[in-house]
Amino acid sequence: MEKNFDYNSYGFIFKGEYQNSVAGLNSIGYELQQTHNYQWNGLNRREKDIFIFQYTLKGRGAIRVDNQTTYLESGDAFFVHVPSNHKYYLPQDSTEWEFLYFTIYGDVANQLFHQIIDTHGHIFNISLHAEPIQYILETLEKIKTLGINHGYIASAYAYTFIMKFLEHFEHGCQQSNNYPLPIVKAIQFIEENYREDITLDDIVVVSNLSKYHFTRQFRKYINHTPISYLTNIRINNALPFLSTNTKSVEWIAQEVGFQSSNYFSKVFKKIIGVSPNRYRKDTITMSVNKIFTD
Repeated sequence: MEKNFDYNSYGFIFKGEYQNSVAGLNSIGYELQQTHNYQWNGLNRREKDIFIFQYTLKGRGAIRVDNQTTYLESGDAFFVHVPSNHKYYLPQDSTEWEFLYFTIYGDVANQLFHQIIDTHGHIFNISLHAEPIQYILETLEKIKTLGINHGYIASAYAYTFIMKFLEHFEHGCQQSNNYPLPIVKAIQFIEENYREDITLDDIVVVSNLSKYHFTRQFRKYINHTPISYLTNIRINNALPFLSTNTKSVEWIAQEVGFQSSNYFSKVFKKIIGVSPNRYRKDTITMSVNKIFTD
């Protein structure tokens, strides 16, 4: 089903040397690119000493780092330094590329960036529900609603993002790797099929365990029942649509796997605390492509 997104991008120009010595927020955005003139060469940009994290939500993009080209699909991300020998672009065989990006700078950011790529490389695959990605979405919502009026807040956003990134790879991934294989299979099945009308029995089949043993194990490791985990996945996937999409609540409900928009609204309010329409009104309050300065 086609998704039509508006894009939001924000740039920041603040005074304060503390941002250069620690971490500063250069830009953040949620974009949909559909033209093949979208391309950025890391050796030919005006920006200097910035670190770009870009996460693919939908479609297909590409990045060349040195002599290695990688095609990026949903869940794939890259982290690169400007200037460096890289180029990312919408490839000719792709009609669209929807993504989030988060661009930072600063001495501490530089150190932590190299710590990450020295261990994990430039290319990653990360769940939409991982802490670093959810943090970008939350930050976008806060900026759209409240803006940023000085560099201390921007610096805090930048530093928190990169620490969440480190936490994910040094603790989050390690933790998930310790899950029993049946639980890992179940999580993967839910995250790949949440849009479908899947049931507990469908999830149990993937685990190859008895229903009783599987549900006990799932709650033990995930701290949710399989169905509550599935519901949270669906609700979390609805949030970006409500923040940036003009589609109806009925469309969004079906897109994330709910058979009824009334039930979706009921569950959404129970988990988030407000109705989908209230959430949409509260988050869409600021124009796109705004530059904040002090």
